[in-house]
Amino acid sequence: MKRSADSEGEKRRKRRKLLQELGDQKIPFLGPSDRGFQQLWDSSYSGLVLRKSCSLPAELHGRVQAALLTLRSKGCLLRDLVRVRDRDVFTSVSRALLGEPGHTYRYLDTRLFAIPWHSEDTEVKGQSCCDPDLRAACKALWELNTFLCSDVFQLKEGDRLTQCAKGEVEVKQSEEGDTESKHSEESKNSEGGDSESRQSEEGDTESKHSEEWDIESKHSEEGCSGSKQEGEWETESKHSSEEGESSQVKTSETSVATGSEHSEGKCPGWAPKATSGGEAEPVGPGTQEKPVVQLKHSLSDYHIEDKEQQESGQGCSQPSPPQVCTGPVKFNVTLLNYMDPSAMSQLKEEPYYGMGKMAVGWHHDENLIIHSPVAVYSYTCHDDKGESSEGGSSEKACWRIGLKVAWDIHTPGLMLPLESGDCYYMRDDLNSTHQHCVLAGEAARFSSTHRVAECSTGTLTYIQSRCQEALSNLRTDPETGSHSLLALLPATLQHCEEIHNEVEFEWLRQYWFQGQRYARFCSWWTRPMEQLEKDWKLMETMTMLFLATVEEEGQAEEGRREMAETLLSALTDRHQQRQTWRDRCHSSLAQTLPPEEAPVDRPFWGVDDPSMPLPFDLADIINRVESLLWRM
Repeated sequence: MKRSADSEGEKRRKRRKLLQELGDQKIPFLGPSDRGFQQLWDSSYSGLVLRKSCSLPAELHGRVQAALLTLRSKGCLLRDLVRVRDRDVFTSVSRALLGEPGHTYRYLDTRLFAIPWHSEDTEVKGQSCCDPDLRAACKALWELNTFLCSDVFQLKEGDRLTQCAKGEVEVKQSEEGDTESKHSEESKNSEGGDSESRQSEEGDTESKHSEEWDIESKHSEEGCSGSKQEGEWETESKHSSEEGESSQVKTSETSVATGSEHSEGKCPGWAPKATSGGEAEPVGPGTQEKPVVQLKHSLSDYHIEDKEQQESGQGCSQPSPPQVCTGPVKFNVTLLNYMDPSAMSQLKEEPYYGMGKMAVGWHHDENLIIHSPVAVYSYTCHDDKGESSEGGSSEKACWRIGLKVAWDIHTPGLMLPLESGDCYYMRDDLNSTHQHCVLAGEAARFSSTHRVAECSTGTLTYIQSRCQEALSNLRTDPETGSHSLLALLPATLQHCEEIHNEVEFEWLRQYWFQGQRYARFCSWWTRPMEQLEKDWKLMETMTMLFLATVEEEGQAEEGRREMAETLLSALTDRHQQRQTWRDRCHSSLAQTLPPEEAPVDRPFWGVDDPSMPLPFDLADIINRVESLLWRM
């Protein structure tokens, strides 16, 4: 559900007040080389588990990494045109969705249509929808998905960092005592820019940098509709930090601290940062400055409000109660991401902790089954041939993930380096109570993010059943082919018109806006979408029959008025949504896409469509219904 303008404005005022109180300070964060890192992980980030690359089967690594390179070479990874605050923006990462046949994943007013896993060979049935190389790549990612499903809960909380075989990993004890706080001098140098950008939250700066908004920066409150929840003050202004300076990752000798019970694998190229004076500063929960501690209390009320909104559930045309993950995990989709930092004109600084350049900003993963885990496989390569960034004398800076407790600027953040081939799991309620970001390394990176998507209203089977619900009220004469409505109850007619709108705006227009781009790689969705178009046209016919019934003079006036009001409401909504989609298809950003990726302004049949039984101009019909109501 979309919040009112008054509520949104109040949220903005609260966020702005908090940012002003925070001022130019940076919130502390800890990395592996910092004392207290393991204690912080165990106490505040216990839902995060890392499986080191060397603990995964080597043959699985080979198949998965080859599959990712195949998808990139075939051009299957594309930037999405998403909707943020009523504006279209491109995602900074290129993406593709793989998953169970007929599944979709929706975020920021964008529905992705999954390329199927191809876990079974359909070639023998003559039903192949893509070439053998792509099919093999999809199957390799299905194998990874199967492994992650069985592995995600195998690691106990004590296994924070799963180690390689004995002798393969050297774990060093930190001998430097107190290490430097992430309130580093370079972070302080960037504070002026960060402060200035925060103050521009309600101005044009926010708009200019909205394209850097993380495309998963919300929990969907509507399931199918994907309206943006702006509950976190962090995500509102995080993309406005372009003036800060880069956090430097040194490539000196690795130094990794160990906790009393758990040991950690090293990350090549990761070392503690030193202050300009050469001395290390103490870090940890006790080193935070007083104003940061005081702000903890001012945030508590907002945290409660945000949780209530998150728990309000998801819905679509027919709201359904939120599902909770129980039993064995079955990831039904994976969202593949690819980003090459060297191809980006600029990356934004992480604005609150000084963690460095962000590839993906602070966010919760959205539209998932409540408390379901998320599993991420990370693969880094630094040339066009896909050679791994591991090893070598001039190692690239590590990619990292940052985590923070949502609505909490008292608990330090956590920063975790990733080697190529590492997996990390976000388990229990970590995704809903915390936020995470992705901090860019120097090399190109793939990630395969496996999820239990909330698909109660997001599968082909679902929308086909909805079509049958609506069309069950349409009778077709077997001899003449003429159509008539079986039931004229306002509630029945309203239900049919709601399904009509859902098919058009949640499926057909979504597909022709961006989903059809993948048809040149995989034709799995082509026939189902053609059938949905046929069903949609029958629903257009039903609307015309509905109109004819409303305009029929012989009807009782009270019943006609109720039907007319029902029809007017559905058509007004449809007319507004069609105009929005028409504007999106012809926007300046959409026009920059190559022809094979450009949005298609359909289905927009109407006056000149010979298959329609009557001229169908929505504006004209709305005027006719309004005039009818005025005369009653």
